[in-house]
Amino acid sequence: MFHTYEEVIQWIESRLIVGVKPGLERMEWMLEKLDHPEKKITTVHIGGTNGKGSTVTYLRSILENAGYKTGTFTSPYIEQFNERISINGQPITDENIVKLGNIIYPLSVELEETELGGPSEFEIITIMAIYYFAEMHPVDLAIFEVGLGGRFDSTNVIQPLLEIITNIGLDHVKFLGNTHQEIAFEKAGIIKAGTSLITGVSQPEAQEVILNKADELNVPSFLLNRDFSVVDHESIPRGESFTWKDDETILSHLELSMFGRHQTENAALAVKASLILEKDHSFKIEEKHIREGLKNAFWPGRFEILSREPLVVIDGAHNEEGVNALVEVLNNRFTSKKKEIIFSALSDKKLDKMIANLDKAADQITFVSFDHPRASNVEDLYEISNSKNKHYNKDWKQAIEEEFRSLNSDEILVVTGSLYFISVVKPFIMDVLS
Repeated sequence: MFHTYEEVIQWIESRLIVGVKPGLERMEWMLEKLDHPEKKITTVHIGGTNGKGSTVTYLRSILENAGYKTGTFTSPYIEQFNERISINGQPITDENIVKLGNIIYPLSVELEETELGGPSEFEIITIMAIYYFAEMHPVDLAIFEVGLGGRFDSTNVIQPLLEIITNIGLDHVKFLGNTHQEIAFEKAGIIKAGTSLITGVSQPEAQEVILNKADELNVPSFLLNRDFSVVDHESIPRGESFTWKDDETILSHLELSMFGRHQTENAALAVKASLILEKDHSFKIEEKHIREGLKNAFWPGRFEILSREPLVVIDGAHNEEGVNALVEVLNNRFTSKKKEIIFSALSDKKLDKMIANLDKAADQITFVSFDHPRASNVEDLYEISNSKNKHYNKDWKQAIEEEFRSLNSDEILVVTGSLYFISVVKPFIMDVLS
């Protein structure tokens, strides 16, 4: 019996030692014990390598503007664990975390005694989200973000109205495969009969895998730049502007408050999803809801400006595609600024190309480490870099404080890398700024 929020979080985090446990058998066992709450919620499922969280946010914001109570399940968190399970952007309360812990813990203990073994940390959190949206605080629609891959991800027990696959990159190759085709196969595992598929995947070989899977299941598919597109993109002072179009609809001069061309593509997927929900599933979503939803959408840790004077940005660029997007924004928007970059990453990432691209963008780059079992060794990051102005500091707090104190008006400080790193950095920087 848990009495405090801290006890529940400690238990959940203790399951990290189990590691990644692909497969749905443990999820199905627990859902059976709970009388199948997954069958009581209306859902959208979002997978992909990058852009999942932003796409979740755009769609949630559109639905919220249309008056719908919308749940979201995302990972990881930036400021607090509770963010992972939210309704209309409001994180679950500590009290409800305790209630859920006391419901799920006995199942975990019982499951541990079976041949399946106990649940992983992510499986526990997924079960908590499903039960919360189904039984404790029912929602009009819940958006579930895939944790890893798709086919064997614990979220793949839901039966959604539609799936979105944002893009494919060579990430988590240890679990998902070494090629775009192999990774696309895992991502395509979320496609189910009786749904619709929306995807922004760009590589032809990955497109083929995903679209063939949809065809096998007789699922209508909608591909960015084939069935709908982003045109007239323009970077504006506080975000991006673009026009969304397909054969039936043109939505001109949509505005985003998040930065980067890649965000227009994430938003385009959410627009298509909202139109399908309106057309095929009786959701009442008007153009004004789309416009306001996109403009109001905010996702922490994605090129988030924490201070404008001095200019300080955090960005969870945790793989090659994320770094490419970050560098594009820096090169397009901050050409006159000297770029001071602080970077840390997990050791299981493909770091060489990430660091090479950061080297090109940075006037100075400092490598740091942080307290995480998979965090890269700071000397290893330093050795990979070919920058002529590179440094390392084992104390990331000290590195940030030193950079902050010496930052001039013609410079921008960018703290980037693993989202786990960003989650500990953000509150620290906010304290420094205050």
